[in-house]
Amino acid sequence: MLSEFFKRVKFWKNTDRLGPDIPYTHWRLYFKSTMISLCKKNKYFDDTAEFRPGAYAIVCSKICIGRRVVIRPNTMLFADPSENGVGIIIGGDVSIGSGVQMYVQNHRFNNTAIPIMDQGDCMSKKIVLKRGCWVGANVIILRGVTISENAVVGAGSVVTKSIPDKVVAVGNPARIIRHL
Repeated sequence: MLSEFFKRVKFWKNTDRLGPDIPYTHWRLYFKSTMISLCKKNKYFDDTAEFRPGAYAIVCSKICIGRRVVIRPNTMLFADPSENGVGIIIGGDVSIGSGVQMYVQNHRFNNTAIPIMDQGDCMSKKIVLKRGCWVGANVIILRGVTISENAVVGAGSVVTKSIPDKVVAVGNPARIIRHL
């Protein structure tokens, strides 16, 4: 049991992720100074950005977070852990609600003779949130999506395709309902 504990602590110390499931580092998110130093392992993390306790980031080294961005509790940023994998780019002044989920990968499911969990993953595609966009609470953003400048995505939407500048998109799948 003691050896298992030390293995777990070593994993927590060396992993490229943040979240409540990593208690070795998670407590540091409660203090601005330690949060900033911890988040600097991201590909880019602006000094004015915040990563709040309760949020998750998988493969921090492939996630860029711009100025004045707050990653709120229950948010999940999931970049590709493979060597050539892609990540997530969040521009400056982006508003993100709680519980937003972003995934750059998806499972293959085209062979019905093989369990889905054994079919592997589709090729990763990066996610980009451009300057000034607003993503409401509990939005799911799938691989290859760009949400353009000053676009709004309504709470609870599932974004499967890119959203152009200055529009409001809502629903599952998200559709444009208004131009700004």
